[in-house]
Amino acid sequence: MPQAERVDSLVLGCGEGGKYLAWDMAQAGQRVAVVERQLIGGSCPNTNCLPSKNEIWSAKVADLVRRAATFGVETGPGSVDMAAVRRRKREMVEGLISMHLDRFKASGAELIMGAGQFVAAKTIEVRLNAGGTRLLSGDRLFLDLGTQATIPELPGLVTATQPLTNVEALELDRLPEHLIVLGGGYVGLEFAQAYRRFGSRITVVEHGPRLAGREDPDVGDAILDVFRSEGIAVVLAAEPLRVEGRSGERVSLRVRTPQGEQTIDGSDLLLAVGRTPNTAGIGLEAAGVALDARGYVTVNDRLETTAPGVWAIGECAGSAQFTHVAYDDFRIIRDNLAGGNRTRRDRLIPFCMFTDPPLARVGLSEGDAGRVGLAVRVARLPMSAVLRTRTISETTGFMKALIATESDRILGFTMLGPEAGEVMAVVQAAMLAGMPHTGLRDAIFTHPTMAEGLVFLFANVPSGAAR
Repeated sequence: MPQAERVDSLVLGCGEGGKYLAWDMAQAGQRVAVVERQLIGGSCPNTNCLPSKNEIWSAKVADLVRRAATFGVETGPGSVDMAAVRRRKREMVEGLISMHLDRFKASGAELIMGAGQFVAAKTIEVRLNAGGTRLLSGDRLFLDLGTQATIPELPGLVTATQPLTNVEALELDRLPEHLIVLGGGYVGLEFAQAYRRFGSRITVVEHGPRLAGREDPDVGDAILDVFRSEGIAVVLAAEPLRVEGRSGERVSLRVRTPQGEQTIDGSDLLLAVGRTPNTAGIGLEAAGVALDARGYVTVNDRLETTAPGVWAIGECAGSAQFTHVAYDDFRIIRDNLAGGNRTRRDRLIPFCMFTDPPLARVGLSEGDAGRVGLAVRVARLPMSAVLRTRTISETTGFMKALIATESDRILGFTMLGPEAGEVMAVVQAAMLAGMPHTGLRDAIFTHPTMAEGLVFLFANVPSGAAR
């Protein structure tokens, strides 16, 4: 084996946690190399979070144009140009890539474009995208490998159908005539509604008994009502059996439901059934890095792997699959390298699904509380009671809060409604500060805003027995 180039810190993968760690260490004077196969900045700015939200906003605009008469605006018949939608998305991505390249240059971290393969402990051979190879070894090594869309084992799926994932869906410059979305989780629901608003027929096929299956039944039921009101067909409790045809031309999905078997015919098939870690085939065994049964890197609460001097960050380490969580993983490793003692235990992790209305939650759901036998008080408020929604004619949804029975501590907050993510951040800040729910109940919020609804939500907290 030739002599490896030695660096202080070697980062495999350019995702959220890895890039911030690289920039931080390089600015502190270390020699840092980052190896990335393709996506400068990771999947978030290139193929996942930001591009999808870009196109979802285009779909929102299309919906507003379609409903313009509701607001007293006459527009005439409108149409959607998917090539222009894609062009706007691509322009944003190009700007984000340029921003990342500037950050790498300013920090002094070296970005190496190529595929990394472990050949020994803390040693990676890189097949450069531009041709040739480099052999790199780091005193410390950080894995930021990310995940990819799961391709389920379904007869006919891979061999013939060539289905879409989120990556290919965001590159469409045409409008699918009838898009079948396999999966009723966050990704599937976002794409289903967006493409319906662009003008496609949509059928969502979900294996579970309701949409957004990780959430409480009232959330799933409300989303189902929204989707059906927009003309989206939904098939629940559906077991996919086989698929025929080719996505982009004609595709038939055979499913079994409690009512019997049925065939769903469409033009395109989008897979949104989960994520698979990018840990296979890169020689992690040569590095002494163990994986769990699902292929995620085995780490402790400090994100240290089974190999000395090797850490894992973000989704590949089994952290919640959100960019903001990967950023916190970076902070944990950074602070611990500086002598701290941070862990990923007991993190208060928020999330937002960018349907319309959006869904946001922080802390426990009612289902979470029930599974651990925790008695709680539940307060609810329909979004129609938040007067800001009346001014924008978007009154669908509700707020819900879970309060401890032995104190006034806020245990969880869910909102399906306009600006849900922003309102949730207010509750999250209160939870982090240890503020009792009465602090929000008695606060003076600006009128008319969505956050003003928190006053009336927390005024509804039962004072009696827990539910």
